[in-house]
Amino acid sequence: MSVLVYLEHADGAVKKSSLEAVSYAKALSDKLGAGDVVAVGLGSIVNDELAKAGTAGASKVLHVSDERLTAGIIQAHASAMAEVYKNVGASTLVLAKSSLGDAVAARLAVKLNAALVSNVVELPETSAGYQVKRSIYTGKAFAITEVTKEHKILAVKKNAVDLKTDGASAAVEAVSVNLSDADFAGKITATDKAEGDILLPEADVVVSGGRGLKGPENWGMIETLAKELGAATGCSKPVSDIGWRPHHEHVGQTGVKVAPTLYVAVGISGAIQHLAGVNSSKCIVVINKDPEAPFFKAADYGIVGDAFEVLPKLTEAVKALK
Repeated sequence: MSVLVYLEHADGAVKKSSLEAVSYAKALSDKLGAGDVVAVGLGSIVNDELAKAGTAGASKVLHVSDERLTAGIIQAHASAMAEVYKNVGASTLVLAKSSLGDAVAARLAVKLNAALVSNVVELPETSAGYQVKRSIYTGKAFAITEVTKEHKILAVKKNAVDLKTDGASAAVEAVSVNLSDADFAGKITATDKAEGDILLPEADVVVSGGRGLKGPENWGMIETLAKELGAATGCSKPVSDIGWRPHHEHVGQTGVKVAPTLYVAVGISGAIQHLAGVNSSKCIVVINKDPEAPFFKAADYGIVGDAFEVLPKLTEAVKALK
């Protein structure tokens, strides 16, 4: 039976987190002998972009091109994916954990009578049943979940698995599904999108600043370093609360949760609420002039020093390496 993958896309491009889900599905299929990996794209997106799922491990891509699906209406996406899942004869559905993915996965679990495991970080252990390791307590611990249902939905945590890009482009096949007016009963009346070349949820590198930068007029140092690193910019909650930076840059438990390969925190003390939003990062670098700052306890690397002296030197060092 095939493994199905739900692809998310934005601004005409398949999201990196969805390609990671494809690579996870390919590894899962190879481990279990589960058959083809079939990715599914919904809404308006060009075939050449969808075909990139093949480089991550998909055997083929099914495209439901109904333009009404482009907006991301949750119920419509769930209905479309449920119909494709049944038509393909899949046994497992894999997707990236995200705000849209979480909502779609929950509805699919009901429609398919499937077990749902979220925040998955590893391939399942099948030597004695079917056990899945997942992240809990905002990344502070792990849980092993035993799955007994025939049909399974696995929501993979961002950056928890390696993205493979050594496959060939996949063939894209147009398919249609039966969607009712009830599937589109919910309406998206407005969407506020974060701005910037690289957005926080998809960023592989993030540079964040806190109140240690003393004011919004000094944020150019953060933006310059971020540009040299090809990074997105973020900030602590107090910074967004006092209006130094827009709220969509707020990283933390009540803001955007990130899981980049590299997270650079500048002038941020490291309150527990902030750590909850970044502790899934693979490498954390902290720059703070206070050697007792709590963030140093969570850091992989730390620089005790004044940001106004360290950042320019660090930026120049990055430029020199490039």
